[in-house]
Amino acid sequence: RSPSPVKDGGRSKSVASAPPPRAGEGDPAKRGGGGEVTRTLSARGERPLASPAVRQRARDLGVELQFVPGSGPAGRIEHGDLDAYVASGSRGSSASGSSASTYARAEGTTETRIIGLRRKIAEKMAESVRRIPHITYVEEIDMTAVEELRAHLNTTRTKDQPKLNVLPFIARAIVVALRDQPTINSHYDDEGGVLTTHNAVHLGIAAQTPNGLMVPVVRHAEARDPYDTALEIARVSGAAKDGSAKRDELSGSTITITSLGTLGGVVHTPIINHPEVAIVGPNKIAERVVVKDGQMVVRKMMNLSSSFDHRIVDGHDAAVFVQRIKGLLEHPATLWMG
Repeated sequence: RSPSPVKDGGRSKSVASAPPPRAGEGDPAKRGGGGEVTRTLSARGERPLASPAVRQRARDLGVELQFVPGSGPAGRIEHGDLDAYVASGSRGSSASGSSASTYARAEGTTETRIIGLRRKIAEKMAESVRRIPHITYVEEIDMTAVEELRAHLNTTRTKDQPKLNVLPFIARAIVVALRDQPTINSHYDDEGGVLTTHNAVHLGIAAQTPNGLMVPVVRHAEARDPYDTALEIARVSGAAKDGSAKRDELSGSTITITSLGTLGGVVHTPIINHPEVAIVGPNKIAERVVVKDGQMVVRKMMNLSSSFDHRIVDGHDAAVFVQRIKGLLEHPATLWMG
C-alpha cells in the first residue's frame, strides 16, 4: 500500500490503509467512510504509542513497532494492529519502503554425536586435565634478534633449504634448555609411580587438522639444524593433515610445542599431552613499545605460555626452564653453540 502524508496538528504523518479487517475487528468510530480502518504510522525516531503488553509481544515477534500502523487514538498500536502487520508478512519496512534492521530469535537445537577421532581427542584432553595438576608460567621474550637472524637466513638460503619460520628456533631453545633440566623431558606413569626420563628429545608439534587436534612428532630434535628441523616439522605436520601419517609419527613425543601461529593471542593455558610433564606454548609475535637501556623502543615481543605437571616440576624449576629458553632466544647466536 502507498501511504500519503497528511497534516495533523501541524505535524506531518503518514497514513496508510490496512488490509480489510477481519470479522469483529476494529471500532466503527475508527473506520473511514469506505468501511476501512484508518491506521497511522509513527514518525521516524518517535516512540510509538502502545501498551506494555503490545511492546512485549512485538519484541517476542521481532517486530519494530515504529513500522506498525496504529488504529487507536493518536495512532496507538493495538494487538489487532500487530496481528494484521505480522499476517502481512512484514517485519521492519518503513513507510518510505526502505528496509530496517531487525533480529529474529533463533529457535531449536542441533545435536551432534562426538565419535571416532574427535571423541578420542576429547577423552585424552579430559584425562590430561583430570590426572595432571597443571601449573602455567608465562614470560615475555624479545624476539627481535631471532627475527633478524631468521630474515637473514631466509635471504641467504640455498634452493634445497626451506624458508624458516620461528618454530625451529623455539625447538632448539627447548632442546638446549633440557640439557640442564632433563627431568622435564619425561613421561610420568602416575598409576605405577614411575618417572621415565628420555635422553632423546622427541618433539611433539600440536597441529590442527581436518580431523581435529593431532600431535605429529619430530624425532631426535636434539640432532637437527634449523633447516632440517623446519623440513621435518613441515613433513610430519603435512602427513597429519592429509591423513597419511603413520602411527609412530603420531606417538612417542617427550615434550610438546603448541602454537597457533598468527592466531596465537596474548596468552593461553596449554594442556599437557599426557603422559608428558611439560608443554611449551608460544603466542604471536607483535611489535610493542618497551624500555631498553633506559629508552623507549619498539621491539618484536612474544609471550611464552608453558604448562608443567606440578607433581614432577616445581614452580621454581618451571621458571628456571622458561628463563633459560628466554635467554637463548634473546641471544640466538648461542642456540647452536656446543
